[in-house]
Amino acid sequence: MTETMDAVGRTALLTAAMRTLESRRPDRLYVDPYAQDLCGDDGPKLLDEVWGATFPPHRRRAMPNTLDVNAIRTRFFDDLLQRASQDRAQIVSAGAGVDSRPYRLEWPPNVRYFEIDRPSVLDYKRDRLARVRPRAAHRMIAADLTAPGWERRLEAAGYDAKAPSVWLLEGVLPYLHENDVHRLLQRIRTLTAVGSLVAGDLVNAEALTSAHARGQLDVFARWGCPWRFGTDEPESLFDRHRFTAEVVQPGDPSANYGRWRDPVPPRGVAGVRRIFLVCAERR
Repeated sequence: MTETMDAVGRTALLTAAMRTLESRRPDRLYVDPYAQDLCGDDGPKLLDEVWGATFPPHRRRAMPNTLDVNAIRTRFFDDLLQRASQDRAQIVSAGAGVDSRPYRLEWPPNVRYFEIDRPSVLDYKRDRLARVRPRAAHRMIAADLTAPGWERRLEAAGYDAKAPSVWLLEGVLPYLHENDVHRLLQRIRTLTAVGSLVAGDLVNAEALTSAHARGQLDVFARWGCPWRFGTDEPESLFDRHRFTAEVVQPGDPSANYGRWRDPVPPRGVAGVRRIFLVCAERR
């Protein structure tokens, strides 16, 4: 069934492979009991290709460990969504991939969890998790986030644009063209009440051109899903769409978890490849 997925969809299998390895570690930041089934046979192969290009043998490591980045990102958004769901009963994972949060995490009894992604990705996940019950009222909306019409399908599935919500854009924005990033945030703004949250990850402009990242970037481009968008000012990006953003980097005190081994240069230092973890509130 993975052969029907496009290149971006297949990167979800890469993420699931990393979550499989994290779940086996004695110092794991989370346990994903479904990741191994979700990554299938292709996920580990994709991970091997990325790992080999990013950390060639006999060469000093010049980038943060990919597995640590993914583990921190996953745990950061796990914690954020569970906190936010205490007073925001709607969660929308836009570009959900094969994420298993509706199945593996505990949710308040009134939470409705919506997942949006391309039909091939959601069909694959349904097949892999056919015998597992989600732990929240769960709806899947088959749609391309850059195409028109998914808002109507989301509302038809029970989403209430007038009620507080929390949206997750995990592993989504770097793959979009800049115009599509702005269009997506604008569309989300029209669907969210004041006090709603949007969480997601971004990279900076240096991450799109850094020589240290060339191997990883070339792999994504070869697969047909190059990274296209990065910004040095994520706060300004969200502010333009009436969201007030708090931004941290892996390794900062609230996004460390004892796993970040590298220095975190201040934001003003140029020439540094950066990853941003964002939580932005609708005003």
